[in-house]
Amino acid sequence: MKRYLRFPAALFVYLLVALEVGLLWGATAADEKPTVAAVAIDNFSFTPKEITVAKGTTVTWTNQDDVPHTVVSTEQKFRSKALDTEDQFSFTFGEAGTYVYFCSVHPVMMGKVIVK
Repeated sequence: MKRYLRFPAALFVYLLVALEVGLLWGATAADEKPTVAAVAIDNFSFTPKEITVAKGTTVTWTNQDDVPHTVVSTEQKFRSKALDTEDQFSFTFGEAGTYVYFCSVHPVMMGKVIVK
């Protein structure tokens, strides 16, 4: 009789472990890691000018220029302070969409983040 109880108990334990590590829904350790991307501000331009990222990605802009710059969303989703040389600004994109941004000090400087 004890032999028949081992299989259901083992199956129950396996299911609990599978649920815990996300095997039943296809979750992996990579799904849980935060994603980051970088944009350089240099020579009065954003590099790369256009970047495509996954939802939940944090983009960090770093001013490598000798003059202050800002990072401002055209739809007012985010706005940095004036960034001096080596200053950084980060924003986490939680919603899919296209985010156009510019430097408010030098409005000809424009960039785009595409979130999928």
